[in-house]
Amino acid sequence: MALKTLWTRVDSQILELVIGLGLLLVGLFQVLFPVLGVTGPFPPVDTRDVRLDTTAQVPHLASGGATLRGTHHAELAFGDPGLRDRVLLAAPEVARGVLIIVILSLLMRMASTFRSGDVFVPANMRRLFTISTTVLLLGIAAPALDMLTTDALVGGTPLESAIEIGFTVQASTVVLAILIAALAGAFGHGTRLREDTEGLV
Repeated sequence: MALKTLWTRVDSQILELVIGLGLLLVGLFQVLFPVLGVTGPFPPVDTRDVRLDTTAQVPHLASGGATLRGTHHAELAFGDPGLRDRVLLAAPEVARGVLIIVILSLLMRMASTFRSGDVFVPANMRRLFTISTTVLLLGIAAPALDMLTTDALVGGTPLESAIEIGFTVQASTVVLAILIAALAGAFGHGTRLREDTEGLV
């Protein structure tokens, strides 16, 4: 029993360490560095992967400070993006980073309950439902923000007609969000069972 308890504590600490490392890396590379690129101290995000209209033939197209290279999956590049362009280019990546940080923060809080051995608590059920919603936002809102910012970047320029403006919702992300919500329901059921059992003692 002591060995099992010791392993559980070590395992929980390793899990928290891994989640904490993930939080640090996402916070630095997906939030802080892109934001500093917008404000000036760091090199800005200056490219965006886009899809070209299948009817367009654009081996190389330029408009102002922007260039478009590719045949179907192309790269929209800005030689010297202004503040507005830097914000639009960085916004989707920063938004994804913030959503991932929310997920990892909630997982960190759940990991702390694993250490105490009290997993089936109402707070974990709420955290899982929040994670489910956040995963759904990653799959729907983030691609929509990509679409909106790309449209704002090329709107009114010759590049607009060459780029396919739209977004696709990944079915796998929606399924994952549903599975996490189902897991949250299972946690809620486990919490109620534990409370009922304790009430009988």
